[in-house]
Amino acid sequence: SLQLKKLEEQVGETLLKKEGRGLALTSPGEILLSYARRLLELNDEAIAATRGVAVEGWVRLGLVQDFAESWLPRLLGRFARAHPQIKVDVRVERGVHLAEAVEKGELDLALCWGDYPSPRRTRIGEVPLRWVGAADFELRAGEPVPLLAFKQPCTFRTRAIEALDAAGMPWRIAFNSPSLAGLYAAVEAGLGVTPRTAEGIPARLKVLDGTSGLPPMAPPIDLYLHVGEETPSAATQRLREALMETLESSLVSIGRATNERN
Repeated sequence: SLQLKKLEEQVGETLLKKEGRGLALTSPGEILLSYARRLLELNDEAIAATRGVAVEGWVRLGLVQDFAESWLPRLLGRFARAHPQIKVDVRVERGVHLAEAVEKGELDLALCWGDYPSPRRTRIGEVPLRWVGAADFELRAGEPVPLLAFKQPCTFRTRAIEALDAAGMPWRIAFNSPSLAGLYAAVEAGLGVTPRTAEGIPARLKVLDGTSGLPPMAPPIDLYLHVGEETPSAATQRLREALMETLESSLVSIGRATNERN
């Protein structure tokens, strides 16, 4: 509290306010936090660069589309500046295929939703599942819920069907897509709803809250990092560290985005 008071005196603004039983950031607090994160990132990048000058090699990274379309370019840009001698090949695909590629030795690292088997995987955290629909989406009385999803196996699809079945709500698969962009295009066109996390949802779509009539999906979906080698190369280890640092802030952002959109 003393450090916070000193910081507020230096800034000349109140940074936190009471909200319920806890505290929340004020507008100046949010701005300062954004700059603070950038400063810490630059600090970490400087340290990584001095440590990583002599590290070189190739890393094969697999990511699900949610992350590839959000923070991947920023992460790779920072990593390339800190480790100019490390080259990264990226494969963007569904989680089940990425986990299989790690198991076959085709990828060094893979970040996937769902607990797909692979020799070495670490659970990073969990994220709530939400229904995503067009801004004007409404359930039509007496009609099955139009579900938009990837083909099986798909943890999102399975959880959605389980939730609808448990609620006694009829459903139909209105659209199958191999790509996340295809799913979001179908949602925007008003063809139905899709189960996702709040990560990377286009601004033109919305998370449907309890007033939509759709049942909650539980439990949350797990996020796993799959590692190919028991003893990863120095290049792979550096990229893994960068991934973990990014995930710490990304998972917090997903939770915040979920709350804001509800």
